[in-house]
Amino acid sequence: MKSKTIVLIHGMFMTPLCWEKWIPRYEARGYRIFAPAWPGRDKSVQELRRAHPNPELAKLKLNHIVDHMEAFIKGLDEKPAMIGHSMGGLVVQILLQRGVAVAGVAIDPAPPAGVFTTAWSFVKSNFPAINPFLLSQPVQMSFGHFQYAFANTLPFEEQRAAYDRYMVPESRGVPISSLGAAGKVDFSRPRRPLLITAGEKDHIVPASLNRSNLAKYQIPSVTDFKEFAGRDHFLIGSRGWEEIADYCLEWLGKIE
Repeated sequence: MKSKTIVLIHGMFMTPLCWEKWIPRYEARGYRIFAPAWPGRDKSVQELRRAHPNPELAKLKLNHIVDHMEAFIKGLDEKPAMIGHSMGGLVVQILLQRGVAVAGVAIDPAPPAGVFTTAWSFVKSNFPAINPFLLSQPVQMSFGHFQYAFANTLPFEEQRAAYDRYMVPESRGVPISSLGAAGKVDFSRPRRPLLITAGEKDHIVPASLNRSNLAKYQIPSVTDFKEFAGRDHFLIGSRGWEEIADYCLEWLGKIE
């Protein structure tokens, strides 16, 4: 990859802190790394939790995040590669078709509009965040919900530590808006290379849903796929995260 700049895009219920292990690892390999926050997410985890329920957070939708990230990337002095996790992975897919980056990696990405599954783990994990009757109220994921949806392969102590360090309240408007125009991907539009990854044990974005996402692309542009055995949704921050980080970087290194 000719670009030496990588933009890391976090997902729902997270802040840029989730990339804290990736940043020094990539910088040590000579890359310039940026991990911009979603709108309103440029505060500490503790501050964001204390502000719950924040009526301003409830107004946040996917298009605000996409536009915010696009403006940030266009302000850089070279086109970067993008790596996004979860809803950040969907942001990568959307921005890649806008031509703002040299390549994109979508790690266990939230599905684009029209890509769906009725798998029970998906429904159970996502319903609290997409309950349309509570749209005006931001949601704080409980520890029990986090255990099931994000960290189902981890021992209790690691689940607790990850929840306490990273999890913040979220707007229900983000996932709900992703079901409509804001979450639309033009699967026929030529674009720069894309890697989609999946975690075999991911409950909130099942690996089968990632494969459905992949299968929608009917264009000659490079679209690769990697499933990580035994991994849940929080594979970017739990034990063995190095494998994920290194695989993504090695894939980017092959891009012309």
